[in-house]
Amino acid sequence: MSKIILASASPRRRELLERIGVTDFEVRAPEVDENFPEGLSPEETVQFISREKAEAAREQWGLEPIIITADTMVFLDDRRLGKPRSEADALEMLTALQGRRHTVCTGVTVSQGEKILTEAESTGVIFRPAEKRELLSYIATGEPMDKAGAYGVQGKGALLVERLEGDFFNVMGLPVLRLSRMLSEFGVWLL
Repeated sequence: MSKIILASASPRRRELLERIGVTDFEVRAPEVDENFPEGLSPEETVQFISREKAEAAREQWGLEPIIITADTMVFLDDRRLGKPRSEADALEMLTALQGRRHTVCTGVTVSQGEKILTEAESTGVIFRPAEKRELLSYIATGEPMDKAGAYGVQGKGALLVERLEGDFFNVMGLPVLRLSRMLSEFGVWLL
């Protein structure tokens, strides 16, 4: 089997790859400017950045390995919510999300040789109404500070989520079913 590189610094993506049976892979993170053209839809935005990460990884590590890249963003209406810059920023994001539906989009690119596949997955997330003291307690855990939208669904952030519409793993940062189908195009069968 070809060498697999997960071109991401995300510990959650690494964990998800291992959970679905990909155990022989290297983790490397290319430096990429995550700017994107104006006017793209949420799905087009994450696909664009995922593809840019793949191109940077291919330049650094060549065309021989199977390279997996991803980019996850949270969108509330038309507003993109990145990682909070401060606790006040996290509170602002979580306050805006509570009691509402938002969308988590992940762009995934798998490449090897001349073949490059890029796809996107979107999941609806509905937060329950929450009191400010609950949000402040959650922020005090530190969990929100390195996550888009200021929450982690796989941790205490799950206590804010009323329901999901779509792929749970996408909200963690890697839509594993979609990825498994993409990997099969490269001869990697996980079942």
